[in-house]
Amino acid sequence: MAKNLVIVESPAKAKTIEKFLGSDYKVASSFGHIADLPTKEIGVDTEGDFTPKYIVSKDKKDVVKKLKNLAKNAEMVWLASDEDREGEAIAWHLSEELGLTEAKTKRIVFHEITKTAILKAIENPRDIDYNLVNAQQARRVLDRLVGYELSPVLWRKVKGGLSAGRVQSVAVRLIVEREREIQDFTPEGSFRIDAEFSTEGGKAFKAKIPKNFDTKEEAEKFLKDNIGANFKVADLSTKPAKKSPAPPFTTSTLQQEASRKLYFSVSKTMTLAQRLYEAGHITYMRTDSVNLSEEARKGAKDEILKAYGDKYSKTRQFKGKSKGAQEAHEAIRPTSFQKHGISGERDQQRLYDLIWKRAISSQMSDAQLERTNVKIDADKHDNQFTANGEVLKFDGFLKVYLEGSDEEDEEQSGMLPAMKQGQKLLNDYITATERFTRPPYRYTEASLVKKLEELGIGRPSTYAPTISTIQSRNYVEKGSVDGNERDYIQFTLKENKVAEKKLTETVGSDKGKIVPTATGMVVNDFLVNHFANILDYNFTARVEESFDNIAEGNEEWKSMMKNFYKDFHPHVQDVAKNAEREVGERILGEDPESGKPVSVRLGKFGPMVQIGSVEDDEKPKFASLSPDQNMETLTYEEAMDLFQLPKKLGEYEGEDVEVNNGRYGPYVRYGKKFVSLEKGEDPLNTDFDRAMELIKEKEKADAPIYTYQDHPVQKGVGRFGPYLKWNSIFINVNKKYDFDNLSDANIEELIEDKLKKERDKVIHNWEEEGIRLEKARWGRFNLIQGKSKLELPKTTQAEEMTLEEAKAILEKNGKGKKKTTRKKTTAKKKTAKKTTKKK
Repeated sequence: MAKNLVIVESPAKAKTIEKFLGSDYKVASSFGHIADLPTKEIGVDTEGDFTPKYIVSKDKKDVVKKLKNLAKNAEMVWLASDEDREGEAIAWHLSEELGLTEAKTKRIVFHEITKTAILKAIENPRDIDYNLVNAQQARRVLDRLVGYELSPVLWRKVKGGLSAGRVQSVAVRLIVEREREIQDFTPEGSFRIDAEFSTEGGKAFKAKIPKNFDTKEEAEKFLKDNIGANFKVADLSTKPAKKSPAPPFTTSTLQQEASRKLYFSVSKTMTLAQRLYEAGHITYMRTDSVNLSEEARKGAKDEILKAYGDKYSKTRQFKGKSKGAQEAHEAIRPTSFQKHGISGERDQQRLYDLIWKRAISSQMSDAQLERTNVKIDADKHDNQFTANGEVLKFDGFLKVYLEGSDEEDEEQSGMLPAMKQGQKLLNDYITATERFTRPPYRYTEASLVKKLEELGIGRPSTYAPTISTIQSRNYVEKGSVDGNERDYIQFTLKENKVAEKKLTETVGSDKGKIVPTATGMVVNDFLVNHFANILDYNFTARVEESFDNIAEGNEEWKSMMKNFYKDFHPHVQDVAKNAEREVGERILGEDPESGKPVSVRLGKFGPMVQIGSVEDDEKPKFASLSPDQNMETLTYEEAMDLFQLPKKLGEYEGEDVEVNNGRYGPYVRYGKKFVSLEKGEDPLNTDFDRAMELIKEKEKADAPIYTYQDHPVQKGVGRFGPYLKWNSIFINVNKKYDFDNLSDANIEELIEDKLKKERDKVIHNWEEEGIRLEKARWGRFNLIQGKSKLELPKTTQAEEMTLEEAKAILEKNGKGKKKTTRKKTTAKKKTAKKTTKKK
């Protein structure tokens, strides 16, 4: 038995660290937090001193039991969780739950998983930092109070199943406010003047008039004023300039740049960065610091000198603007600058490459530029053309890396030909192009992170879960707007003739941008109207400052909770009692047949249009909005059109054929089969012939292409790509196969491979009891009985599990027969109630 037990959060980290320590050390994993607030109660003493009630969750009890046994037999326990507040809280919970004494416990931290860093940490242990623990407790408890108190109010006043969160709700507010700015925006047109000139030597370059013309008439007149004009260089200036590198990555800037350059979601970036850190490739990935250690700066310098030469090296130390910089000592960087790349999974390689380039470029020389500005006069008017050029004299850090930008229309300067003042120029053409002002851009994940950071809302560890949460709760979604066509005018002066033509452009395309759903907008409005202080940007930033003060030992966390709760709780109770129900209802007009009001509002299953109200004697009429319709911009005419659906088109093989709108778009239905209309097709304009065309295509696609073991094989394309369907099993077809030309042998191979995978998944199969234990994703396990499936943690001793243990687990988690009995009892009660009412 090893004398020393080292406890880290993840198995991957444990494997890496174990390589650096000798046989006297055993490295084990806690698999993250081992204790947390309970899920079925608030878990905070709100009537007393706000002490939290921590429990060990079911899926961590085996972990804790194993760690207790290891700790009992060790002479010294080293708590080696991450160096931020969450890591400090994990170390504290381990100390408490394992019953560790101060004499046999040491806390160690490291910023990178390298042999040098681990051994240095062992040589320099410290005690648990309770200021950091209390800062984490403050965040956890405050978020629990807000979520648990606000969510039930949303259930009662808006819609069941909703939830609120302190940071998440503020993020949704940002997105909703941006959407309304876009909706309220009115584009204004003007005319931009661009020209091409040539020197006498035939070298062409572009120029422009700095100010736009407001009207079509002014633009046309300006072009006519240039007919027969002579042009010359009125002024020419050349100035040296430089461009400096960006600092190495913080968590936020890594998320933004990986989104811009690699098109990764924020959560994907953090998952990949975690793996790179645990494998020892990069330093800790949750940090606000842009600082590099002296050792890192020296390592970067040595590699720059070796790879690029002395003139490319310039050692720098950056200073961050963020207060309370997540207690991390360094920015995100490679653990070794000599390692230009890594082997392994492709996306990890790409992210490592980005981190390496950003970090090493920060220690490289400025890029040296020469910027030229040319002013061009015409002899027939006073407007001056300008041209700007940029020449790279020395590439410096640009040899390795250039930071991305969120701006979509940034102009790039090119080189200009050699010119001198007074030189005559030839005009090739001048254009006056109609251009419209643009609404604010919708947020991408990257620009939302940037905005949250600017406002001081949240911290590096919160951005990824915040964005994932608001999407999973259906408050926001990734937009799929293709945009609309818009006509614009362009005048061209060429060879002393002015010509006009109409052109078309696509505007409003916002694929991949974050847009609020109807639910998100209604929930946001309710929270802003009734809990403005919680959703106030300054309040949320002040809360983060308080967490920082607690981490520094300058504020007492329970006092902060008391001060917050004494006003918050009574206000929640008042809103729950007195606020009116909010469904975002908007009256659009009156139904011409019944005279009843026509409104659009949020319903149980999403946004809908309603004729009449529940107070009427007769039942109201309802119609769902299509996915591309917006509750806030829907017109009366569009609403009334929805009541024409579902529309019967005819009959096919004894079944009605009808067209309708669904939650996922318009569709044709015949019998129990559904066929989606193509994108952009209007269900109201769909006739029987078009419906039959879609039905025939569907039947052709569903027709068996082969028969294997007496079961037909069908092929199709779904959300996750091409697939085969055989014997109720769906089989993905990867790029190894030519999907359009699958041979019989290919089909049989795909089916047999799938069956083998299914067999390999099964660890135990107790057929008589109808119970199976199978491998699941991410190293977990599924315990299956009939249609019930229970996910078990990675720590499950799957191979050793007996039938009796499996039954006990199912029974304990309500997956056994008792659940069916309860359902029947509930059904009987409902029947009894109905019978009583009838009597």
